[in-house]
Amino acid sequence: MPQVERFDHEFVDQIPENLDEGILYVSMRFGMVIHLCACGCGNQTVTPLGPTDYKLIYDGETITFHPSVGNWNFPCRSHYWVRRAKVVWADDWTDDQIRGGRARDRYVKDQMFCEPHADADGVVEAETQDDLDGSTADVAAVSPRSGIRGFAKRIAVYFRRRG
Repeated sequence: MPQVERFDHEFVDQIPENLDEGILYVSMRFGMVIHLCACGCGNQTVTPLGPTDYKLIYDGETITFHPSVGNWNFPCRSHYWVRRAKVVWADDWTDDQIRGGRARDRYVKDQMFCEPHADADGVVEAETQDDLDGSTADVAAVSPRSGIRGFAKRIAVYFRRRG
């Protein structure tokens, strides 16, 4: 198959068994986009959507992804952006860059989804000096598991530190 220069899109409830080249299948139900690799190798590329994964922008006509798609586990090792439906090819990454990118992704997920340690009153204990002086992050990430109560406790801690 030849390289894809542009993607059309289909919003779907179920991912089709057979994918067509040059189509982004967007499933909001499953929070993912799946397509055949833009290089033409025929491998299925799955891009999960979420706060720590891919962002999708639909402008009413075209799709844009962020960040870039890096198919590092495929023999093709293709690397590209999808911007307003167009494939924009990017440089290949070294193995060290890939390891660094994966480590960053794990770190972002840990920051988003790990619960801070709190005492019985809901006060979050500082784990590092940076936590004490607020220079690293002023507000902890809110986990979807903690809900509004966890968010409210974190905001209260934030204002106590400031006040």
